[in-house]
Amino acid sequence: MRARYGVPLGITAVGAAGLIYAAGFEVRSFRLRRVTVPVLPRGMRPLRVLQVSDIHMVSGQRKKQRWLQSLAGLRPDFVINTGDNLSDPEGVPETLDALGPLMEFPGAYVFGSNDYYGPTPRNPARYLKEKASGKHGLNGNPPVVGAVHNPWEELRDAFDAAGWVGLSNTRGRLKLDGVEIALTGLDDPHIKRDRYGEVAGGPESDADLSLAVVHAPYLRVLDAFTADRYPLILAGHTHGGQLCIPFYGALVTNCDLDARRVKGLSTHHAAGHTSYLHVSAGCGTNRYTPVRFACPPEATLLTLTPPSP
Repeated sequence: MRARYGVPLGITAVGAAGLIYAAGFEVRSFRLRRVTVPVLPRGMRPLRVLQVSDIHMVSGQRKKQRWLQSLAGLRPDFVINTGDNLSDPEGVPETLDALGPLMEFPGAYVFGSNDYYGPTPRNPARYLKEKASGKHGLNGNPPVVGAVHNPWEELRDAFDAAGWVGLSNTRGRLKLDGVEIALTGLDDPHIKRDRYGEVAGGPESDADLSLAVVHAPYLRVLDAFTADRYPLILAGHTHGGQLCIPFYGALVTNCDLDARRVKGLSTHHAAGHTSYLHVSAGCGTNRYTPVRFACPPEATLLTLTPPSP
């Protein structure tokens, strides 16, 4: 009996333990990533930017709400929200409650596909299939039929009322004690809502710093921002791979970005220029796949500094 069934039963037990850990512990093991990015002009004071992304709020997620509220204690200079706030059409009040303390700070936002549309059950193996085919989201795939529409307008109105700047295929500015930050944003490339031609032209010369913001880090977008010489691009969407292999990393990114840059700070090269890229692994999951493994949920505090002498 042990000779025939010991190994399969052992594998099953390890798999079950991993699932319990991924769904019961790690998915709620919220972390703060801290990075320093040398993109400011010389002589300028450091700026602290809090990036939150991929909250995917579902009603009843109290621990996530409390953790997001606690981030206000970091006292950032400004907040960037890179989208996918919702994973439940009923989740808007709890999302706004969670972000309420952060909305006391200057901020800006873009939306992701899950802000517009409710999630549907999906076989996780499809992400591997899409990676092999090079087709992700609506990029090369047929249009979605019968999608649930989320009340994203309520989010937009609340963010706007708090003074956060909407960056869906547009530009905006934040003024911080005499410092002017120019922001250029795109709507979500994952569902082909990006319109780079409407914001092309590069950084604004009369601003102290220009940043680029987008939800999904598709290469066409990163290439365009980098060719236009933006020093830093902020994105989310990837969930850091969500289900990763220890000591190896992510298998998929849910876009055409390579897995090596699925989360954290890296660089992107295009047209002879280089930009810093920061991809947040986000702090939530699709409501139908509420697990994370070797990829804890996160937000990021980026400290922007001048380059070292």
